[in-house]
Amino acid sequence: MTRLLVTIGKVFLAGLFLLSALFPLAWMLIAGFKSKTEVVQTPFQFFPEVWRWENYTQILEDPAFLRSIGVTFVGALLFAALSLVVNSLGAYAFARLDFAFKRTLWVVVITTMFIPGIAIMLTSFIVVTQLHMLDTMAVLVVPGAASGLQVFFLRQYYLGVPVALEEAALIDGAGRWRIFLHIFTPISKGALVVVGVTSFLAFWNAYVWPVLTITDANLFQIQQYLATFRSDRSSELGLLMAGSTLAALPVILLFLAFQKQIIGGIRISGMK
Repeated sequence: MTRLLVTIGKVFLAGLFLLSALFPLAWMLIAGFKSKTEVVQTPFQFFPEVWRWENYTQILEDPAFLRSIGVTFVGALLFAALSLVVNSLGAYAFARLDFAFKRTLWVVVITTMFIPGIAIMLTSFIVVTQLHMLDTMAVLVVPGAASGLQVFFLRQYYLGVPVALEEAALIDGAGRWRIFLHIFTPISKGALVVVGVTSFLAFWNAYVWPVLTITDANLFQIQQYLATFRSDRSSELGLLMAGSTLAALPVILLFLAFQKQIIGGIRISGMK
């Protein structure tokens, strides 16, 4: 009887957590079918009186929305790919190579994990301005690709790879580059998926940095596009909810597609 009560309690808590996590998404989806007044009406009403499907069709027919989705998707792919290359190579160097000032440099890398991004926002802006990177895709992709947290995460994973595998490859004549590509990369697929997905999400959800560096509407990311509803189109709340739902859909699908690898990569890296 006690075991049954414990099981019921766990199911209840899991259901409560699931409901609290999904309710905002469900409300945003349903609000996309409401009129501009129903979204904020009081008393609160979850379902609309009249389902306005035209909100979703109208937002999908907006060239600015489609362009911002495309720019964000391409930029997120480039940013994720660059992050994987830079951080995985850096992690391998700190995990397996011996070089001058290695410990000092590692302290510097670790220190960057504790510096808030907003603290270096101004200096970063000055740097990209001097490099004439404003209003280019490069200013969105290149800064921030190197991450101390991701280097630390991958280094912990690489430290768990048996040294015997690397020594055997060296004896067989393999170089460091070949060892990295043919031994470390296949073994660490789970950890690399975690880095790739988190980098993709970071780019997809970015707002402050794009607002500072991008003024060309053709390069607006999805968050910049949605921000136009707060000023120029503040009365179109139904469209805002529809656009937010469609903007969240790729992120949700990405997590569902890689959830096993993400959970497995985090768990295994933590065990190392």
